[in-house]
Amino acid sequence: MQEEYIKEKKIVDKSKEEMNKMLIQSIINTSNNIKIAQKNYEFAEDDLIDYYLYSIKANQSKLNYLIKTSKKNGLELSRIEKLQIMNLEENQVV
Repeated sequence: MQEEYIKEKKIVDKSKEEMNKMLIQSIINTSNNIKIAQKNYEFAEDDLIDYYLYSIKANQSKLNYLIKTSKKNGLELSRIEKLQIMNLEENQVV
């Protein structure tokens, strides 16, 4: 008895601009996550202290990776671009 395999759909590659925009958004989101975890850590009690420390360390590692990746791709982010992207994110409806 043979099984029939369904061929997966081809993943559409994104343009370099789209990839760079996603990378920038990831950097900004991760940076914001670190800030939030640091604020929560200040007021954490008992077991939540460990949770927020882990969250801060994990997000810092992720941010380091994203920054290395952006440097490898030759991507530089000006302060103005950061603000524009943050404004776009705030205006998006989820």
